[in-house]
Amino acid sequence: MAAPQPSPSGPANARFFVRSGPFDAQTLAQAAGATLQLPKQGQLDGASFSGIAPLQSAGPRDVSFLDNRRYAPLLEQTQAGLVIVAPAFAEKVPAHCAALVSSSPYLAWSRVARLFHPLQPAKPGIHPSACVDPTAEIDPSCEIGPFAVIGAGAEISARSIIGAHTVVGQGVQIAADCRIGNHVTLSHAVLGERVILLPGARIGQDGFGFAVGPDGFESVPQLGRVVIEHDVEIGANTTIDRGSVNDTVIGAGSRLDNLVQIGHNARLGRCCIVVSQAGISGSTVLEDFVTVAAQAGLIGHIRIGAKARIGAQCGVMSDVESGADVIGSPAMPFREFFRNVAVLRKLAKKASGSAQGSSDKA
Repeated sequence: MAAPQPSPSGPANARFFVRSGPFDAQTLAQAAGATLQLPKQGQLDGASFSGIAPLQSAGPRDVSFLDNRRYAPLLEQTQAGLVIVAPAFAEKVPAHCAALVSSSPYLAWSRVARLFHPLQPAKPGIHPSACVDPTAEIDPSCEIGPFAVIGAGAEISARSIIGAHTVVGQGVQIAADCRIGNHVTLSHAVLGERVILLPGARIGQDGFGFAVGPDGFESVPQLGRVVIEHDVEIGANTTIDRGSVNDTVIGAGSRLDNLVQIGHNARLGRCCIVVSQAGISGSTVLEDFVTVAAQAGLIGHIRIGAKARIGAQCGVMSDVESGADVIGSPAMPFREFFRNVAVLRKLAKKASGSAQGSSDKA
């Protein structure tokens, strides 16, 4: 087999990605929610566009975008036929190129990319190798992959996809249009519509609950559920424990990265973001629109206010007010943290100078 080569048509290699189109500029403008700006030289004259590509490799039938002024020089040199830009860059679009002008160019780009590369629908049917309990209820429009296991009383609603080797446990409820990746395990869980679980996610297992007895540890029954609301996406190998008595809840629209740990009884509000390797301990509450950066750790039984931002590798040991930005371990406001860093640097420099002076005298 020959060495792999870059795709001649930019991203979305046809071996892996299905492409729709072509689309005319007006259709793309409507999908993006953007304003169409015609080329300074000539007209579009019914031109259509067949795909997306980066500024530096796009051709006349490609759509590209600019969202970072650092790449402005690439905009001036691009051969793309259509570029998505913010209003501040509209005048810098090359004369041969049409533009879609949007106050949120990355969002517009996402919509255009989805138009060219829509999610593939479920292929209705149950693979012959799947093991489905006769009491499970599966909508005929669902796709059940090879070696999947569907437990007793499970309910899977219209157009949902269950990947290969995935286990849907007894009584689990999966609403419409969900996409469950390969090798996922689900137990004691209720999923809303359009939930996406990437491969290897573990949902609904026992939480980390035990009592200390005279002869050692005794496990405490974990009697709650995991409730995942509409439009949540959960990354590969992320684990979400079911509640001990109350439910563990992941709020609508939230995004959890790969390798995230959510403890029992934790409650995430709407549109929270939790980045890779972060851990949220049991019974902690995140209000709406909270961001938790990579490798942050939150102890249990605390509340993080709405729109708070937790920095990378942050150790959060107490409540955080709404809208606050914290970093460090223990967590503290950004400004206080960097003031402390500056003081420590000055002390270290002073100590180093004193040590050098003593060495010279000796």
